[in-house]
Amino acid sequence: MVEREKLVLPNGADKLLLHSCCAPCSGEVMEALVVSEIDFSIFFYNPNIHPVQEYETRKQENVTFAEKHSIPFVDADYDKDNWFERVKGQEMEPERGKRCTTCFDMRFERTALYAHEHGFPVICTSLGISRWKDMNQINDSGIRAASRYPGMEYWTYNWRKNGGSSRMYEIAKRENFYKQEYCGCVYSLRDTNIWRKQNDRERIKMGINYYGNEELNAMDAPSCISCPVKESEAK
Repeated sequence: MVEREKLVLPNGADKLLLHSCCAPCSGEVMEALVVSEIDFSIFFYNPNIHPVQEYETRKQENVTFAEKHSIPFVDADYDKDNWFERVKGQEMEPERGKRCTTCFDMRFERTALYAHEHGFPVICTSLGISRWKDMNQINDSGIRAASRYPGMEYWTYNWRKNGGSSRMYEIAKRENFYKQEYCGCVYSLRDTNIWRKQNDRERIKMGINYYGNEELNAMDAPSCISCPVKESEAK
């Protein structure tokens, strides 16, 4: 039996809107919230994911896991054209660069808007559980988005601590989640394949790798990251 700390929403809030990027990253977050008996809903808004087949695979897996735990799931628009317009001119930015900030801003702004319209006083995201992401960059975007609405707060809880990162992988293996091998956007896909070529590795093959498959290379990139980030930079 996994022992988790009892989580409490900030400022005595009664419910949470959780932005989810994918099932592998949100699995531990969702189970931690369920154990803590926190009332929450999933908000899936990720127009960065490319191509559409990859988007549908990630979304449907998240839907299935939410249904398993009887968690409400909000399926937001896949307005990829708007996303491409927002990141225009940032196509060559590296992972963790300005394009990622723009991407986070766009997704969290939409999350905060929905939360405001539907009575959620607190928002947060599953993105920060991956050690390959810049938690400060994510939190800054979330705080900016929440600050648009009086009384709304972005929860900066560190989902990696107390074994959260390890349980993320344990749950992914237990559920046999799909193992995406790049962050999601077309530029991440491009840069990851360039990195793989430079390191004598095969190009990404979508839709075939799953956690729990013993044939997978242990060094393959975790979900929601881009291989070109050096491990020494992962904090």
